[in-house]
Amino acid sequence: MKIAVVGTGYVGLVSGTCFAEMGVDVTCIDVDTAKINALIAGEIPIYEPGLEELVNRNARENRLHFTTKLADCINDVEVVFSAVGTPPDEDGSADLRYVIEVARTFGRTINKYAVLVTKSTVPVGTAARVKATVNEELQKRGINIPFDVASNPEFLKEGAAIKDFMSPDRVVVGVDSERAKDLMTKLYRPFLLNNFRVIFTDIPSAEMIKYAANSMLATRISFMNDIANLCELVGADVNMVRKGIGSDSRIGSKFLYPGCGYGGSCFPKDVKALIKTAEQNGYSMRVLKAVEDVNQSQKEILFHKLTKLFPEGLKNKNIAIWGLSFKPETDDMREATSLVMIKRLTDSGVNIKVFDPVAMPECRRRVGNVVSYAVDMYDATLDADALLLLTEWKQFRMPAWAVIRKSMRTPLILDGRNIYDLAELSEFGFAYHSIGR
Repeated sequence: MKIAVVGTGYVGLVSGTCFAEMGVDVTCIDVDTAKINALIAGEIPIYEPGLEELVNRNARENRLHFTTKLADCINDVEVVFSAVGTPPDEDGSADLRYVIEVARTFGRTINKYAVLVTKSTVPVGTAARVKATVNEELQKRGINIPFDVASNPEFLKEGAAIKDFMSPDRVVVGVDSERAKDLMTKLYRPFLLNNFRVIFTDIPSAEMIKYAANSMLATRISFMNDIANLCELVGADVNMVRKGIGSDSRIGSKFLYPGCGYGGSCFPKDVKALIKTAEQNGYSMRVLKAVEDVNQSQKEILFHKLTKLFPEGLKNKNIAIWGLSFKPETDDMREATSLVMIKRLTDSGVNIKVFDPVAMPECRRRVGNVVSYAVDMYDATLDADALLLLTEWKQFRMPAWAVIRKSMRTPLILDGRNIYDLAELSEFGFAYHSIGR
């Protein structure tokens, strides 16, 4: 089976590569010539564990191809995935210009039946716009070629995307014809053989499922952050609370970890987009508005703790930051708490030294030299008045505290992810502050 994937960003490249790994012949397309040339040369534009090896192996074995034009492969493929970006517009809605452009290109180039599948996260109703756009292009050509549209939202976690794709909780496919359903069933048959769930729905429901799923997870995080902040005020331990409520089978334990706010390319964008979709339809998503508000304030929680600990002011203090990416196992800093912290600290006249195992180049690109870049995690703490942990990378979990105690000017740890033990740090002479404990 041959397919095309338009867009070689995070979703497109991972999806195309994993389909190739399952034996599908895949052509990945991107208008960025430099990116395509780099991929042909074996250079991967994103950081994702295991992806480089999979890309190069499948390209070497001639199952994975790269080009800049859909027309190069359109006559051979049965399915075209649209996996282009849908960045938030100024009003919070999803910017669909790239999705619509893919639909236009599809309509201009198809010569036989194919299914155009939206993989990008798009608002409910987008498939109807895509279908109308394709029909418009076909009318301009004066031809009538049958086609279908479908929705196949992605549920990939950065840092674990390959596992998520190859061993999914579920695959959601929205279709409105039996022909499209049969073709998508054929494509996902390897997953069915492994007893993975492929859920077929109508197209609007498939589009909504993605937003609802991410918004529910974001809600759980903000709820626990609210509970954690209250725990501090009343003397409760949020870890015990989390275990107590997570043991309820109706609630479960996942996404109940408090911290210093969520970020990334999905949760903030999707929550905003769903709020905007509701507004466009005359409805207010009151819970999600609160979720967003809690998350924005939570990103500043460590800054406010820091100002209380230094009532004389933060100017000229040396602050070390461990972790820049929005989560471990990625270099993605979109909507990361680190960006909020760096802005608040620099505005306060603080000297900041940062370290992240992967995201240092991305930080340089985003903030330049307003911070100093440490050689390693220990270099970051040299002469520091406080250490802020923002991302729970594994290598930060068991540091040599005795070494850090000697290198810091003030033995103060602010743990934004609750990964350290108060008793242990107290033994080494540190003052320790976390979230909700």
